[in-house]
Amino acid sequence: MIVQRRSIISGEVNTMNIDCTEEQLNRHKMGELVQDVFPNLSVEEREFLISGVTPEEWDATFEDSKL
Repeated sequence: MIVQRRSIISGEVNTMNIDCTEEQLNRHKMGELVQDVFPNLSVEEREFLISGVTPEEWDATFEDSKL
């Protein structure tokens, strides 16, 4: 399913193809924890659902803080 979220970093609307159902999205929207609703998703996909930040945006933002 194509999911859109606004990034908390850039304010841009990002999209990601997430393996989920509308029911799961609604459960998360109603307050269930992302790790409980989407145990099959990667950390990056879960972060996108929470914050709207894509892996590419995360890397670009925090590349100077890598060890």
